[in-house]
Amino acid sequence: MDIAWSLFTPWHSLAGGALIGLAASLLLLGNGQIAGISGILGNLLTREGRAPWRLAFLAGMVLSPLLLWPVMVEVAPATVQTPDIDTQTVARLLVGGFLVGLGTRLANGCTSGHGVCGLARFSLRSLVAVITFMGAGFVTVALWRLINGGVAL
Repeated sequence: MDIAWSLFTPWHSLAGGALIGLAASLLLLGNGQIAGISGILGNLLTREGRAPWRLAFLAGMVLSPLLLWPVMVEVAPATVQTPDIDTQTVARLLVGGFLVGLGTRLANGCTSGHGVCGLARFSLRSLVAVITFMGAGFVTVALWRLINGGVAL
């Protein structure tokens, strides 16, 4: 079986998407806030934004997978290997993180804010942002594979 198909998990993906939608809906209905993660985190770090709900929302994002771990079914096959972490890998992660943060600032929001919440509200600005995010990702992967002879990121 091809490794790509063995990682295809539509039911897990559907459940995860439903939980993300539920969390975003509950935050909007219960608190009147958009579930844009970069905004929640960024404002948590400012004096004006130190609301308990921000910390609770972020803690839930981090802790919920740990709480679900005992009941989760192993998804990845034994053929999947974790990469060795070296200085080149760390450097790529740091550069990638910086570029994502820069893009988040330039777009006034992240993929969760624009892609999940903005598109659900039929925001034209969010649609343009999501098309830009996805387009940049497609181009980056295509160029990477072209330069590196088809090797995945």
